[in-house]
Amino acid sequence: MSLIVKICGLSTRETLDVALDSGADMVGFVFFPPSPRHLGFDVARDLGQAVKRRAAKVALTVDADDATLAGIVEALQPDLLQLHGHESVARLADVKRKFGLPVMKALPVETSADLAILSEYRDGADRILFDARPPREATRPGGLGAVFDWHVLENIDLALPFMVSGGLHAGNVAEAVRITRAGGVDVSSGVERASGVKDGEMIRAFIRAARATEELMVR
Repeated sequence: MSLIVKICGLSTRETLDVALDSGADMVGFVFFPPSPRHLGFDVARDLGQAVKRRAAKVALTVDADDATLAGIVEALQPDLLQLHGHESVARLADVKRKFGLPVMKALPVETSADLAILSEYRDGADRILFDARPPREATRPGGLGAVFDWHVLENIDLALPFMVSGGLHAGNVAEAVRITRAGGVDVSSGVERASGVKDGEMIRAFIRAARATEELMVR
């Protein structure tokens, strides 16, 4: 199975086109006002239409209510909802029922003890995203460039497909995949020249590095 590469936090047509032309499997759009990557619905609608089914569109939200989710779904027409807050298993089921979309639940990781909650989400989520646990003073749960100890996920036995995020960049993505055996990688700050500002060449370099990792894994 090929490695899924997701470029998250896209906010301009130029960088979206770079991600698509470079072969990203998923393109992520952030709907969370404290984030420097937050999109309004008008911009999201334009970017979403530009994707033209060349990649899966992922809408990232943080503890969003139904009205906010409805606006996001109407504007972006996403293929997948990424819930990056404190959403419960019951909330995941509620979102899937109301919006008819698969859900990827982001879980913060610092130690192996953080994996205990996985059993709760096994039946509710369609995919799991492991991200670094943010510091207490953080104003947002992800996109901070923090890396967690990938060995926590080594030999993990999880029925659900999962992805790894948190401080990834072209120079370390191969090691992350080698250790975790994740089916996908998700990058945001690791392809930025400034907070919230994506860099086209960094996007290309990350996807090249991820694809090279994929080739090594199938040998």
